[in-house]
Amino acid sequence: MSQSINLRTVPVELGERSYDILIGPNLLDDLAVHMAKYLGRGRIHVVTDETVFGLYKDRLYSFEQDVSVTVLPAGEAQKSFPVLQKLLDDMFEQKLTRNDMLVAFGGGVIGDLTGFAASIYKRGCRFVQIPTTLLAQVDSSVGGKTAINVAQGKNLVGAFYQPSLVLSDTQVLRTLPDRELKAGYAEVLKYGLLGNRDFYNWLEVNGCKVLSLESDAISEAVATSCMMKAAIVAEDEQERGARALLNLGHTFGHALEAEAGYSSDLLHGEAVSAGMQMAFEFSVAEGLCSGQDAQRLEAHLVETGLIRISDTARWRGNVDALMNHMAQDKKNESGKLTLILARSIGDAFVEKDASTQSVRNYLRSLI
Repeated sequence: MSQSINLRTVPVELGERSYDILIGPNLLDDLAVHMAKYLGRGRIHVVTDETVFGLYKDRLYSFEQDVSVTVLPAGEAQKSFPVLQKLLDDMFEQKLTRNDMLVAFGGGVIGDLTGFAASIYKRGCRFVQIPTTLLAQVDSSVGGKTAINVAQGKNLVGAFYQPSLVLSDTQVLRTLPDRELKAGYAEVLKYGLLGNRDFYNWLEVNGCKVLSLESDAISEAVATSCMMKAAIVAEDEQERGARALLNLGHTFGHALEAEAGYSSDLLHGEAVSAGMQMAFEFSVAEGLCSGQDAQRLEAHLVETGLIRISDTARWRGNVDALMNHMAQDKKNESGKLTLILARSIGDAFVEKDASTQSVRNYLRSLI
């Protein structure tokens, strides 16, 4: 046994649904130890994708319990009704009970799909998140948002359903392609932009160390991101208010993703990166935010090699299509467009009645 001496624990305080996020290197070496108190005598059904299974399949059989596995192709296309049905069929075939444990072992796609399956299988069974991408470790694995995509948009069918544990091994991030790391870093950057200027200042100094996966830097970035999200989720579990801030850049970004066909041509984190810049630039255009803050953000995107507005021309040429995608956003209320805008770096807010004409004019100005 090689218990990590750098283990960090971030609690998510939700009363009876509270759980811990464990963060540190080489946590997979002691997977059975970290999960022991959650398992009891139940069985384990792991959901993963072909890439992760190829890298870590030996770790999946380190438990004393019986383990069964559903292995899916990698990619956003797996967040669909047909794949959800396949996963449920596998679970029924294994005769899983509500006391058994689902384990989502992969990136955000696997976590979202598995969590949704857990929320509806026999009206709810337990599950654990083991996120293997930076984006999943700092965002999608935390807070209980589970979903699949439909023709009308991304993440429009789902449920709020909390895991029993999140186990984030920072060592597994070393297997990620550089592009995936940068996509995840966009979500890290989001936390500084929406509500923690000190963290943003730290990222300006240490962002390249985070992307180089220097041990202390990556652990600090993941832990700070998770602490910020945990605090927001504890205040607003079902996104009735403050939790919407976590969607900074997402309304613009999801529209770009939709135009890209939710394909590997534009990763979610890449769309969020450009979307955050769009949110800041639109805030400047509306007289809400200093142009210096928008310029500062762009400079950091350049320094870290993240996707910017200028990189997205092929997906933002059809303003009507972008507006239609934004109109489907789940934050919208009473036919009014909700956007997360910024007064400055570290001070984002929810605008529940954004001017559609102003947004349209802004998008046109980008062409």
